[in-house]
Formats: sequence, C-alpha cells, structure tokens
Amino acid sequence: MNCPYCDYHDSRVIDSRDVNDGVRRRRQCLSCKARFTTYERLQPASLFVIKKDKRREELSREKLLSGVRKACEKRPLPMGAVDKLVDDIEAGLYHLGKAEIPSATIGDMVMERLKKLDYIAYIRFASVYRDFTDITALKKAIDSLITDEDEEPKEPTQQLPLLPDEPAEVARGRRRR
Repeated sequence: MNCPYCDYHDSRVIDSRDVNDGVRRRRQCLSCKARFTTYERLQPASLFVIKKDKRREELSREKLLSGVRKACEKRPLPMGAVDKLVDDIEAGLYHLGKAEIPSATIGDMVMERLKKLDYIAYIRFASVYRDFTDITALKKAIDSLITDEDEEPKEPTQQLPLLPDEPAEVARGRRRR
C-alpha cells in the first residue's frame, strides 16, 4: 500500500477492525510517519449489466452510487442511508446468482428502495430513469405516489412541515393569555 502523502511503498498496520463487508485498517507510513485508513473488502465474481442497446458492461458500484447520490442530493436523509441503499442493491444483485443482469432490473431495484426512503429522490431518479417526455407522465408518477401514500402511511422524515398543523390566529391567541 503506497502512502497517499509521500507515495512511499511500505506502511505498517496500527489497528484492524471488521466493518460491514470487509476490514478497516489504520496504517502508518514507514517513511513520513503519516497515518491513513484503508478499507478492504472481498470482491465477488464480476457482474455484467446488459444495457438497453444490448451492450454488456461490468457493474460499477461507483456509477450506481453516483446516480443515487444525485437523486438524493440536498435531501434530509440520515448519514449513510445512500451507502446502505447501494449496499442492499448490490447484495441483492449478487444474491440473484446471475452473471448478467438487465439494466432495467437494477433501475427497478433503485426505484423501489428510493420510494421507501424519500419521495423527492424517487421522483428525481424516475424522471431520468423513466425518461419522462412530458409533464403528463411526470404527473402520473406523482399521482401514483399520492395514492400509495393513502394506502400505507410513511414514516415522517426529519423535514419540517410546509404548513403548521393549526391556524396562526389560534396559536397567537394562546400566547397572549
């Protein structure tokens, strides 16, 4: 492992800990004595994604993570929620036991999980993934969320409500007394 500070070729391990899907190691460079962290994880057999135009491309966790992060950008989500979502999708893909997976399967898995996590991130991702051509298609997707919400209540997020629960006059009247 080369030092990220001085590019020296050798370092010693100070501490090792098991993390979710691998090992976290704290290292110290033998040349400049700087400390840095490395993460090691088992790389399973390669999965290939079958694109819409029938090309095959190796599954890229970074590409998947980038797309989900763009959809979740500036949303009030807990730390690590996006990484966990991508970990779940990746594990689900490997669990399928197939060497080649259609990109539509991956997109559907992302949308299913984003719908449970955050509606705005879901609509953002869907607008790119489903390639909405007009406002009517987008409205149908939003309407389907509203009907789903009526059937099954969603856990409230950390976001403040847009409108207060009670009228302002009632709230002000209580304060004066």
